[in-house]
Amino acid sequence: MEDQSKGRIRGTGHRRRPAGARRRAARLAAWSVAGLVLAGGSGLGWVYLKLDGNIQGVDISGRLGSDRPDDVDNGSMDILVLGSDSRAGANGEYGRDEGGARSDTAMIVHIYEGHRKAAVVSVPRDTLVDRPRCTDGRGDSVPGERRAMFNTAYEVGGPACAVKTVEQISGIRMDHYLEVDFTGFKKLVDELGGVEITTTEAISDSKSHLDLPPGTHTLSGDQALGLVRTRKAVGNGSDLGRIQLQQAFVKALIQQVKDVGVLSDPKKLYDLVDTATQAITPDSELDSVQELVGFANGLKGLGADDVRMITLPVAYDERDPNRVVPLEKQSEQVWAALRADLPIPASVTEGTADGQAAGIVE
Repeated sequence: MEDQSKGRIRGTGHRRRPAGARRRAARLAAWSVAGLVLAGGSGLGWVYLKLDGNIQGVDISGRLGSDRPDDVDNGSMDILVLGSDSRAGANGEYGRDEGGARSDTAMIVHIYEGHRKAAVVSVPRDTLVDRPRCTDGRGDSVPGERRAMFNTAYEVGGPACAVKTVEQISGIRMDHYLEVDFTGFKKLVDELGGVEITTTEAISDSKSHLDLPPGTHTLSGDQALGLVRTRKAVGNGSDLGRIQLQQAFVKALIQQVKDVGVLSDPKKLYDLVDTATQAITPDSELDSVQELVGFANGLKGLGADDVRMITLPVAYDERDPNRVVPLEKQSEQVWAALRADLPIPASVTEGTADGQAAGIVE
């Protein structure tokens, strides 16, 4: 499963024409947001005040206290990127909330020293973990739970609880947090003019409203969202297969962000950043345009080929085949490598559960 984004979708990254009602993918949303913000780079100074008003940050550090992994100053950076499945507001068209919003997509993004390479570890939402006790957005204490689904951390305790859970299972302190929901991601993709992917097999999924024949497609916002939500129509129908589609799409999206000529088009730049700043929920250390620009400038050297993507090594749970559990040895190899700012060993994904979706998207 090494570099699992190489599968049934190929993202060519060519510039494409705006598609009428363009639509796109939601879950891997947040990484693209970071890409969009960095695409704007230093050209944002003239609209700071307007764009600052778009950004609503969340105080993560204040809710986590001092019981956190060490803040290792080795030049690397770690970011928890979440795609929320909230059905509130404009997201209601995707169904009703079953309880509260959950982290439909979760990626730990590790930027290596020098910011020329990155590793992304996708955590399946159905992964069973020991969720720690945490503090929710109202300041109330939320009890921990053994064998809890990973995505319930966000549901019961919000962003801070999601960060605390990731820090507990990885031993890595998160430097930043970024969140995007369905509607925000669709708008971002539409502002980009679509993202091009190539499918080697037909993908038809009535639940995600996606119907793609084999071939090359420029996906609109709605179509991209359908792609990253597709599960039953690819591979073995598991969330692991969906993650492979998401990773392939994110790589195509990163390349698209770099290919769009926003720096030479002030209106395009403004429209993209205006949409991006409304779509994201960052931590309180990234809740201004100035802070986001600094963050983005540190990432502008990254291209799609510089990002290695894997899924956390897991196996199907013996007690519940609809859930997965981390493989202790391989997972610790992943986290140990990132803690030391080293490449993830290629062997960690050998023999792990996978969703059999690789090969659908090139």
